[in-house]
Amino acid sequence: MITQTVSTPTGDVSLAIDAAAAPTAVVTLAHGAGADMHHVFMREVAARLAARGLTCVRHQFPYTEAARRRIDPKPVLVATIGAVVEHVRAAWPTLPLFIAGKSMGGRMATWLAADSELPGVRGVILLGFPLHPRGAVSTERAAHLPRLTLPSLFVHGTRDELGAIELLRTVLPPAARLHVIEHADHGFAVLKRSGRTGDAVLDELADAVTTFVTDVTRGTVRT
Repeated sequence: MITQTVSTPTGDVSLAIDAAAAPTAVVTLAHGAGADMHHVFMREVAARLAARGLTCVRHQFPYTEAARRRIDPKPVLVATIGAVVEHVRAAWPTLPLFIAGKSMGGRMATWLAADSELPGVRGVILLGFPLHPRGAVSTERAAHLPRLTLPSLFVHGTRDELGAIELLRTVLPPAARLHVIEHADHGFAVLKRSGRTGDAVLDELADAVTTFVTDVTRGTVRT
């Protein structure tokens, strides 16, 4: 793993790069609200993507960089992802670029992609889209998704308490692909009685991401 820093409008943030041996694409990965880029989920996903030929660039937000508990305002979060995207595009100018995020990080990536021109970015990847707060069912957080025209992949568990699969299907943008992971919750954890293991779930997630990236770069993406 390689560590770097990147300048953002509100200060420097750290990057962690899991480099593929022979990369076919590069994926930025933003963390969710309850963790940072060092969380085991982030590390395990990045390692699996790198093993499948996708260089993965995890990054902090300003509030996690400063070890603050209060989450940054949305404009700061979105601008941070934008700065990371610019840095990664300059560092790997010949590789297809995808932006991804877990939960809140993915939601902020969709805001960036919906409202900005992103030259070189080929798609957006959402790992557990937080459609609504726990116990407050709504689709308000998806109001911007119709403006998301880039190919997108939503990886979502059937036990996700922040958005049921059936409700998520009603708000997916036109160019979206949905990959459903059976028995997984919002954090992609599974119950023992499901017969599945955490490693199997993460392998399925990484395979879904890799297939999506391959299909988009080859021009054969189907939703």
